[in-house]
Amino acid sequence: MLTNLSIKNFALIDSLEVSFTDKFSIITGETGAGKSILLGGLGLILGKRADLSVINDTDKKCIVEAEFDIANYKLEKLFKKSELDYETNTIIRREILPSGKSRAFINDSPVSLQVLKNISEQLIDIHSQHQTGLLTDNSFQFEVIDALANNETNLSKYKKALDAYKKEYRELEDLYELQKTSNESHDYNSFLLNELLDVQLEKLDQEALEEELEQLSNVDTIVQQLSHANQLCSNEEVGALNSLTELKSVLRSIADFSTNYKTLFERVESVHIELEDVFGEIENGQQNVEANPERLIVVTGILNKLQSLFQKHKVALVEELLVIQNELDDKVGIVANLDETIAVKKELVADKETIVVSSANQLHEKRSIAIPKLIKQLEKILTNLGMENAKFEISVTQEADFLTNGNDVLSFLFTANKGGNFNELKKAASGGELSRIMLAIKAILSKYKHLPTIMFDEIDTGVSGDVAHKMGMLMQYMSENMQVFSITHLSQIASKGSSHYKVYKEDVDGKTRSNLKYLSHDERVNEIAEMIGGKELTETALNHAKELLSS
Repeated sequence: MLTNLSIKNFALIDSLEVSFTDKFSIITGETGAGKSILLGGLGLILGKRADLSVINDTDKKCIVEAEFDIANYKLEKLFKKSELDYETNTIIRREILPSGKSRAFINDSPVSLQVLKNISEQLIDIHSQHQTGLLTDNSFQFEVIDALANNETNLSKYKKALDAYKKEYRELEDLYELQKTSNESHDYNSFLLNELLDVQLEKLDQEALEEELEQLSNVDTIVQQLSHANQLCSNEEVGALNSLTELKSVLRSIADFSTNYKTLFERVESVHIELEDVFGEIENGQQNVEANPERLIVVTGILNKLQSLFQKHKVALVEELLVIQNELDDKVGIVANLDETIAVKKELVADKETIVVSSANQLHEKRSIAIPKLIKQLEKILTNLGMENAKFEISVTQEADFLTNGNDVLSFLFTANKGGNFNELKKAASGGELSRIMLAIKAILSKYKHLPTIMFDEIDTGVSGDVAHKMGMLMQYMSENMQVFSITHLSQIASKGSSHYKVYKEDVDGKTRSNLKYLSHDERVNEIAEMIGGKELTETALNHAKELLSS
């Protein structure tokens, strides 16, 4: 419910702060006093666009702030989806800066206009005689019937079942599409896979193969250079080994004379040992090196094939080819078992469809039971509102297609005249009749679901007398389950409120300002008396006002 409203620097409102109670609140005031300005401020809270024209003092920003008690609205999931902290006492603020830029906040967190609309439309509903288009909206009509049918749980089950069915059905369609193109792609994928399998990528060491290729391709050079190296080491006259042996002998003879000489001897001895080891490796290398043309052909072939695969698949590493091989293996495997996979998926789709059909049937049955109750209540309320000949013809029929709320097609027909032909609401009802029908529907809905705060903006236009009295009684009845506001010019309705506020204009410092104030009992008597008899408060009007307030 709306608990507090603050408006600053908006149109003719300089600064307004007011608190509201639950139940039924009345707002009255002379034509032009500023009721539309008040609604405009609330419109900003609802996410409507605004511009600089709404700012009174263009040097200051315009601020509209509304505080709501949302403990009973079950909006935790919506707040979480909107990435907002949920608070039972929620504050919505809208700011229009002198630059024209607009900002919106929920509990001091900045939000987009779309998020603001998604939240605020769950909190307050401003309804005027010109906003009855919702009545002819098929989804709203279903919402009314489902509220009476207590279908909330069934709708949730149906939507989950439908989502599961659609998921499996889409996957089945994908399998059929794959099957359609499988022949050509399967053969090609199999060819690519076999190409990779033939190379045995898991066993390949590309670096080792490239090293082996270098050796096999340069056998003659290796043999020649190893022989030369052998000569450099072992030549009797100038070989490195003989020279080191002689050097070692020279240094051994003086090693005992000084630590430095001993160190030099040890270093030469270490080099001599290392060179002997190198010489041994050279001799082994000479014995092991041999030409192998057959192996050269094999290694060259493997590496050439590998390079060809790199180019074909646009990669540079064996590891990348292995990834492609695994992907191809999966694709070939899927197609190879496609018929079996499709058969299993068809059974799963059929199972899911059975669940959806069952859920849709439950919705249909409960709607069929609820419709006569809705018709009875609507026609009874409308009779009290001066539409005694109003009749409804509502039915649901099932079709094959699954919609978001079942597989029902709704026919919602109306006639306002006895013996008249039934037709769609927008064709059969006038604006005033649509307003009363909407009031009746909202009154019925208030018994079955928690509705947001509703503000009726002069929907009583064109009615008077006993009908106005009945409309007031109906709004009063609605307020037992929800917060209701009525902006009205009729004393019969104004007298039914539990709280009464007056919009008025006054001149302050040479400027006209609009304001809103809560009326005490005596002020309320005078206000209703004015609504009855005009500015001159007669004894008759005052007595009538007191009588209305006490009835």
